Amino acid sequence: MIRQKYVDSTCYSYIILAVDELFSNGKHMHAIRFSNGRLTWYSQSRSWEIILKMSVVRPLKPALQDICIRELNEVPQRVSHDIEALREWVLKQPHLRACTDDQFLLAFLRGTKFSLERAKEKFDRFYTLQGSIPEVFNDRRLATDPQVLDIIRMGVLLQIPMDADDSGPCVTIIRAGSYDTSKYKFQDIIRVGSMFGEIMMFEDDNATVSGYVEIMDMSGITGTHLFSLQPQLLSKFSTYADEAMPTRQKGIHFINVPAAFETAFNSLRSFFPAKIKSRISVSSDPEAIFDIVRREYLPKEYGGTRGSMQDISHTMEAKLSSYESYFQESQSFGVNNKLREFGDNVRKNNRSSFGAVGSFRKLEID
Repeated sequence: MIRQKYVDSTCYSYIILAVDELFSNGKHMHAIRFSNGRLTWYSQSRSWEIILKMSVVRPLKPALQDICIRELNEVPQRVSHDIEALREWVLKQPHLRACTDDQFLLAFLRGTKFSLERAKEKFDRFYTLQGSIPEVFNDRRLATDPQVLDIIRMGVLLQIPMDADDSGPCVTIIRAGSYDTSKYKFQDIIRVGSMFGEIMMFEDDNATVSGYVEIMDMSGITGTHLFSLQPQLLSKFSTYADEAMPTRQKGIHFINVPAAFETAFNSLRSFFPAKIKSRISVSSDPEAIFDIVRREYLPKEYGGTRGSMQDISHTMEAKLSSYESYFQESQSFGVNNKLREFGDNVRKNNRSSFGAVGSFRKLEID
């Protein structure tokens, strides 16, 4: 009979305290720790423990699994081995303090098409670049922060629910004209977006396999909102999303842009990385959103039938709450460059400057 269950401080490691009738006849308490794919059984009456390795990776829907095999070089039988190889590397890096949850690591492998070397580089860059954007990645990045909760409840960000059998990119709407600029800065909106970006890495298979699309809704935009967009911050965060996030950005679409501002918004392209520029679209047409996301997925406020914006906000708040311990622990994640090791201290390949020593897994061909 399970007596207690709680999330401990190591990325969704679970400790379950239980009375095990079979092993102790109800006389002794036992602890079972489930962490990073390991199941450890501790008996108070014995000095030994049982350790079992097991996969904790969520199985994919067939359509997404097919994409993984065809486009991402995933070999299902090797996934556990690949995750363990990446984890072992992370744990050996003295400068890195990071999450090593199986699903989190798998996102980096899928995001680099199972190149172990590139996965190491991206993983290191993920935490390194977070440190270079302190206005976003700071002590307010918590699931219990009142400002974070206010932004969610206002519906500034909306993660659009999709059908279970849809294998396309996930979609997030950012309502850039819906917040009070005297209370919030654009960096506060980006901060909340970054939190849900990491949640996607843990549990949105569409995001880790097919990528994601961002829709910037400019309805209600004012000159103050435009000024608060902070193009330099957009540029820095877009670089982080492109170079460090393992989920692939498939498009940034500005919709409901006032006709008089279309030229100005098109000029924002210059602030984005070259690869992202071609994925940006700007439109003043109120019907443009239906070319990006299926109408039936949208809340009623956007002409859809999938509940209301408030329904989506409630779901997002509950989801964020379930990650409270992760974001608390992530406050201590990051890099310490004083401890960074450079191997032979000489790197001919600039992409390996993050200490990412490893090898590419050969593509298996039948």
